[in-house]
Amino acid sequence: MSNLLIADDHPLFRAALRQAAADAVPDATVREADTLEAVLAALDDAPDTDLVLLDLHMPGNHGLAGLAAIRAQHPGVAVVVVSANDDPRVVRRALDHGAAGYLPKSAGLDELRDAIRAVLACEQWLPPALRAAVARTESARADADLAARLASLSPQQFRVLTLVAQGLLNKQIADRLDVQERTVKAHLSAIFERLGVRNRTQAGVVLRELELSDPSRHLPDKADARKNPSP
Repeated sequence: MSNLLIADDHPLFRAALRQAAADAVPDATVREADTLEAVLAALDDAPDTDLVLLDLHMPGNHGLAGLAAIRAQHPGVAVVVVSANDDPRVVRRALDHGAAGYLPKSAGLDELRDAIRAVLACEQWLPPALRAAVARTESARADADLAARLASLSPQQFRVLTLVAQGLLNKQIADRLDVQERTVKAHLSAIFERLGVRNRTQAGVVLRELELSDPSRHLPDKADARKNPSP
């Protein structure tokens, strides 16, 4: 029996993904989460999860940071990125950071089912309309290097890095992770060395390099269109 986690903050799209999952794998156990924090908690509770369908821009997630967090903390879980962004360069970046597949939100139910079946069969999946463009898109050396550096962190070190990027102090991080402050300091020393940075600020910048703009948040609404009609 397969265990799936649908991670998206839009109820209607979660319902579409749930329907696709039910059609693709009728006996699957399907759970849902609407924030990145809830996703990571669900994976901690059910580490045998086989597949996460991850929205790139759900609350708590900023582009590829959520993908990197899941890959660092639960490397055995396959992740299919779900996004309104179908830029081949973004798709390539997601694959370089460990995504097993990429699903545009414009995909129909047939493609949703195909993606779920393919990834559960340990295959990489891209929508047919994007495959040629992504194949022509070379991996950026900076992305490949960043992915390798982040992959060198342990799950706990990645948690510490995430909290550092949020601006928490060592004592706050220790309280949040229920560890001693000297343990946090030891993790930070290892993080700095593995990321090739000298301080907390530079470490936070590394993680923010994974941020992506959300194209759905840049679409003008009707009121804007009336105020600024196209020439």
